[in-house]
Amino acid sequence: MREISFIRLPEVDPSEIVAHMSDPRVAEHMPLLNFEWDDAAVAKFVATKEAFWNRDGLGHWAIMSDDEYVGWGGFQKEGDDWDFGLVLKPSAFGLGARISRKAIDFAIADKRIPFVTFLLPPSRTNLRAFDRLGAVFVGEQEYDGETFLKFRLETE
Repeated sequence: MREISFIRLPEVDPSEIVAHMSDPRVAEHMPLLNFEWDDAAVAKFVATKEAFWNRDGLGHWAIMSDDEYVGWGGFQKEGDDWDFGLVLKPSAFGLGARISRKAIDFAIADKRIPFVTFLLPPSRTNLRAFDRLGAVFVGEQEYDGETFLKFRLETE
């Protein structure tokens, strides 16, 4: 069994993130991914995610599997919601459930997070994992001009 760990995004070589986010299979279910990833885009992305850590004391991590970068994800404060996002490299798509479970366990242990929300594009049609987690569909939400399906998982 591969060991999953979370580290801060600045600890990852930016070229790893460029390659990850430039893969067309990653963009398939990311309607907001409408620009080209390069070193400047990664620098801006990492700075933005680090600003959430500075503001909220929590944010997105780089996700490692046996010390290999496999994607990024974590919690981002959106109004009163702690939204969970996960973006994996195609070679790590099969790790999504394990990584999500580890992150949700973190949320359950963190008293700041009474519930977690998930925003999914309508192109995601296999939603059984959210049923298994106990997440409930709460409706559609517009974000940056795109419509997403919003789910909520109680963590208290």
